[in-house]
Amino acid sequence: MFLSIFDIFKIGIGPSSSHTMGPMTAAARFLDALRTGEREPGAGEVASVEASLHGSLAFTGKGHATDRAVVLGLLGFVPATLDPDAATEAEARLRETRTLALEGLPPLAFDPDRDLVFDFERTLPGHANGMILRARDGAGALYMEETYYSIGGGFVLTAAELRTRDTGGASALHADKQAAGFPYPFGSAAEMLEMGAKYGRSIAQMKAANEQAQMAADELTRGLDRLRDAMFDCIDRGLRMSGELPGGLRVRRRARAIHEQLQAESGRNLAQPHVVNDWLSVYAMAVNEENAAGGKVVTAPTNGAAGVVPAVLRYYRDHCIGATEQGMRDFLLAAAAIGGLIKHNASISGAEVGCQGEVGSAAAMAAAGLCAALGGTNAQVENAAEIALEHHLGMTCDPVGGLVQVPCIERNGLGAIKAVSAASLALRGDGTHFMPLDNCIEAMRQTGVDMGHKYKETSLGGLAVNLPEC
Repeated sequence: MFLSIFDIFKIGIGPSSSHTMGPMTAAARFLDALRTGEREPGAGEVASVEASLHGSLAFTGKGHATDRAVVLGLLGFVPATLDPDAATEAEARLRETRTLALEGLPPLAFDPDRDLVFDFERTLPGHANGMILRARDGAGALYMEETYYSIGGGFVLTAAELRTRDTGGASALHADKQAAGFPYPFGSAAEMLEMGAKYGRSIAQMKAANEQAQMAADELTRGLDRLRDAMFDCIDRGLRMSGELPGGLRVRRRARAIHEQLQAESGRNLAQPHVVNDWLSVYAMAVNEENAAGGKVVTAPTNGAAGVVPAVLRYYRDHCIGATEQGMRDFLLAAAAIGGLIKHNASISGAEVGCQGEVGSAAAMAAAGLCAALGGTNAQVENAAEIALEHHLGMTCDPVGGLVQVPCIERNGLGAIKAVSAASLALRGDGTHFMPLDNCIEAMRQTGVDMGHKYKETSLGGLAVNLPEC
């Protein structure tokens, strides 16, 4: 399946792409299935719905607001267009009436306190982020049931769709893309480099050409600029806000205060040379503080890692010599090409492979994007991505309290710093390096398979269980 840049980068809400955006999308999809799908044989008219959360969605669902996401999805909301005020009002009405009033469906009984279950005992076989949605008729007989998996980055697959994906493989992806008319159907970094050399095109140019197989060039440009603006708006919001983040850990926002310090030092020769790392960190932290507060963010490629790419893109615009509008577009295109390779050949889900698949992937994408924007060759871009990913291998996902706050906010800042360092190292060479990106991606996948369950977004190990005693 072709992964568009607008699949990799999606505008949505915090705090989690896999635990908030995905379940909301799944619940909304279930409503569509009720409207158009086939009921169980012998079932009467649909009268009620219920849901169960499994695996990581159960273990860290409360901290990620997964329960509220499912409720809002069943109320017909989707992440990209969610109006926070309308959502709050609709949820309040539901808790009073215990009834879903939806267009195209009869009134459906649904009590969030009774009919939404966190099942800590049963992990579904397809993925760590599993959920089951059921509808029943007036007599309580099963009307329809569907299993959904939130596979990271806001992507959602039914159990049947997941089986199809897992039996396809890279060769099937390659064939599908050729059949669909995409001019550069690379399914691996090696193919990407080979095609670039054969046709004399940069990675960003090949990615743009693939996108333009399904949209006009000016539409692509507008979409890229819209993503950039959404990323920068999120940074700016985060730099304005202060106070405590929700969830009970009493973590205070720090981005605004750090930014004010950096602004006060500018032009006064007070800063150490390494202050550029503080700028990168504050941009990333601003995004992830917004994400932790449930604000509007762009998956890049996930919400938990949403600060890395915007931070490095902002660094390019505001701190790099010779930055251009086209450079920012090339940045996003190259980053999305790398993100698509990682998602297809490994995973971007913290519940599946740990944070190496989230912040590690984001750092690889940002490194590739910056290298491309600064004029790097395809070989240098691939090298930058490999360097950044290689030095995140083995990183666990162990959010304290199931909240996307500790260590996630600072981790994005460090991921941005690594990304810039990786791009700079790659630009100092000619692209020749020992470990190919494809092998590094495979190593990340294997590491994720071997990683213990308690280190993959369950909050059962690591930092999540090593807390201050007071």
